Amino acid sequence: MSIQQLETDYLIIGSGAVGMAFADVLLAETDANIIIVDKHHKPGGHWNDAYSFVTLHQPSSFYGVSSRELCGGTLDNIGLNKGLSELATGAEIMSYYDKVMRHTFLPSGRVQYFPMCEYQGDGHFTSLLSGTTHKVKVNKKVIDGTYFKTSVPATHTPSFDIADGVKFGPLNDLPNLTEPCDGYVVVGGGKTGIDAVLWLLENQIDPDQITWIMPRDAWLIDRKNTQPSRDFFVHTIGAQATQAEAIAEAKSISDLFDRLEQGGVLMRIDPNVRPKMFHGATVSSEEIKQLRRVKNIIRKGRITRIDKDTIYFADTHIPTTTNTMHIDCSARAVPVTETYTVFQDNTVIVQNMRTYQPVFSAAFIAHIEASYDDDAIKNNLCRVVPLPNHDTDWLVGIVAQMQNQMRWSQEPALREWLVNNRLDGFTKLVQPCESRTPEELAILQRLKKAMPQAAANMPKLMGEVVQINAERQTNATHA
Repeated sequence: MSIQQLETDYLIIGSGAVGMAFADVLLAETDANIIIVDKHHKPGGHWNDAYSFVTLHQPSSFYGVSSRELCGGTLDNIGLNKGLSELATGAEIMSYYDKVMRHTFLPSGRVQYFPMCEYQGDGHFTSLLSGTTHKVKVNKKVIDGTYFKTSVPATHTPSFDIADGVKFGPLNDLPNLTEPCDGYVVVGGGKTGIDAVLWLLENQIDPDQITWIMPRDAWLIDRKNTQPSRDFFVHTIGAQATQAEAIAEAKSISDLFDRLEQGGVLMRIDPNVRPKMFHGATVSSEEIKQLRRVKNIIRKGRITRIDKDTIYFADTHIPTTTNTMHIDCSARAVPVTETYTVFQDNTVIVQNMRTYQPVFSAAFIAHIEASYDDDAIKNNLCRVVPLPNHDTDWLVGIVAQMQNQMRWSQEPALREWLVNNRLDGFTKLVQPCESRTPEELAILQRLKKAMPQAAANMPKLMGEVVQINAERQTNATHA
């Protein structure tokens, strides 16, 4: 079969949230031509495979691409997110990205989009339907928008064995159930597990019918502290001041998390169990109340096998039945742990510039690509914030993020871009303002006072993190 030749300035691999945010900034800030390749049939990446009741767990107002609002700043008036910025549904997000592609990207005449195509490296990609292979001459850069490798239940292969006859499936299957089950076993303690439990409770399942297998408890972010409007200044910037004070005053990592919890920065489902995981998931206080209704939480490590009448762990087991629905929520949404230099000759590997903010990060890296010529300068401005996994990664991410913010503040044009970019939900909140209330001024003063003290105490805390991680590695090796 012949190979079709193409030419472009930028070849973007992936039309998910990261690839779309990157392309949007390139389109607005350069005159470059762009080719976007993706294996899905529509833009949106993993949202194509998400369960039907999925929503964002961060405000819609700073998600998507820079040039187009995902929502109009609406607050939810009902439900467990009442009073907070609305959370777009999966269907709304898919529709949004489709409109961005059809109404902004393609009409520009500078974007070519190749869905249902698999990228094979070295500028080659092949249609999954026709088998046609394309070879692209890339004049500037290949943009790797696939780093996060987002895993969702529908496309995830469980790491444990499942016997024939076991009622088992991803939470995508829940809305298709038409008969009562003996019980419901939610496998996984992350955000997907949280969504499954909340869905079951919302659909009138008695909490005593729910068994929640939670290998690790997680620290969670109070969604009230992630709201980007000035109406929530006291909560959002107040939480930043509180976390800076906690870092400044903490005597140890344990003390740090005590202070963060007492200050309302972080939450946990069970106040009697110390979390060992942090993935950046956000929840509302009302969601926490609902989750605490489930009492049958199994903390026996990871499942090794599910039989018709028994769920096995490494050292123990619990009973189950053939009419119990086992719900797979064990996929880690972002499973990668390695980090890479962002700008590598003719390749850009899009990673986090802010902790758990990949969409903003993609737009930021695109702006740096459009605005600077020297890769050394670009990489200095784009130092990667590692993805969180363990509890201590909360601090690792905050330290890296603060160091980035300090570098960015020294570039006047970059500061202006941050203030005006829609995906940066917070920089504009702390800008000088003549109408500041006394309460807002007091919070800003707290933040200003705590930051140098926090910076001074960080090496001590990070030293303890290194020790904790070394012990974890040793224990894992011996397990």
